[in-house]
Amino acid sequence: MQNAPLAQRLRPQTLGEVCGQQHLLAQGSVFRECLENGHLPNMIFYGPSGVGKTTVATILAQQTSKKLYKLNGTSASTGDIKEILASTDTLDASGGVLLYLDEIQYLNKKQQQSLLECIEDGTVTLIASTTENPYFYVYNALLSRCTVFEFKPLTPADIQEGLQRALQKIQQLDGVRLAVSPEVLQELAQAVGGDMRKALGCLEFAAGAAAPDENGLRTLTAEMVRQVAQRSSMTYDKSDDSHYDAISALQKSIRGSDPDAAVYYLAKILLGGDLLSACRRLLVIAAEDVGLAYPQAIPIVKACVDSALQLGLPEARLPLADAAILLATAPKSNSGHNAILAVWQDLEAGKSFPVPRQLQNKHFDGADAAVKGQNYLYPHNYPDHWVAQQYLPDALVGTCYYEWGENKTEQAAKAYWNKIKNRQ
Repeated sequence: MQNAPLAQRLRPQTLGEVCGQQHLLAQGSVFRECLENGHLPNMIFYGPSGVGKTTVATILAQQTSKKLYKLNGTSASTGDIKEILASTDTLDASGGVLLYLDEIQYLNKKQQQSLLECIEDGTVTLIASTTENPYFYVYNALLSRCTVFEFKPLTPADIQEGLQRALQKIQQLDGVRLAVSPEVLQELAQAVGGDMRKALGCLEFAAGAAAPDENGLRTLTAEMVRQVAQRSSMTYDKSDDSHYDAISALQKSIRGSDPDAAVYYLAKILLGGDLLSACRRLLVIAAEDVGLAYPQAIPIVKACVDSALQLGLPEARLPLADAAILLATAPKSNSGHNAILAVWQDLEAGKSFPVPRQLQNKHFDGADAAVKGQNYLYPHNYPDHWVAQQYLPDALVGTCYYEWGENKTEQAAKAYWNKIKNRQ
């Protein structure tokens, strides 16, 4: 085990040694009480990497008399699963089987379905873990037989506590003398994005790089920590939940008129190299959340996006930052969004009716037509370029899809058209 990574060598052996996750592991919590009472249900642990999912599952496995098997969804085959299920009838597994399945999201639907029967009859107890949202990636029938527990990113205080313990154990296990100030540990704890495994890896690397002085003391400096932890807090992948969370947070921050948060999430997306998603989302926000309250935002943001796509990263961040701040500080209206959504719902509900005769693109009436002629009134031939006329289909006359927003721009348009239309 001397050559094993530090995170593996220092893995907690009891629930009390696990850093963080107190919403699950605190004394008196339902999760902990259930486990300490000897009840081990089928569970799925969901959360980012390095927050204790595998550690907690391993501790639980050690506390049971069941035969333990471990599989990883990235490499497990259907044959591996069948082999474990076949072992439930052996003397070796007379106390039952506990299957710890890491990265369950990588198993296909058929592989997940193969677990259903044995989980249903209790011959196998499943503890699975995933970094992806299980409600998207785990088969519904399997999900309904398990309880999902969310593991949250560790706080810097949690990480710092774990690093303090690690320092003590490194010195005990390896006989290495280390000097690290609380400020340096705090900087490292803040740089790893809530990932204990990353923090321990950075600590191990820095400790190995530090040269001992004449007394054999190795000193870890802030500069060393910055070098080994650079960009370690970035947890962004274009295909996983962190991508959708960052995109969602960008739009909600702009909708909530918070320019600081908007720029923060924009930068996080761009640092992940995802220029296209940032551009597309800003275009959507301009129409959906600012809309008719400041219509010029749409062409302005389009110009910023065009500039960004021509420039590429890193320069693209400049016009996109301008766009994000403009949208966040602009007045807001979702009246256009609401109007098209209401129409869309009506059409999907079957409310698709013929276009009124006066709006149709034809100028010939059949012999059976009750009313001859198109009878279209050309608005530009009338005062103020408007004339009363039916535009909606007959079945929808009087339906209101668009509601004027309370912002200055839409209220000015409302006042103008009320004045014009009330003249006739």
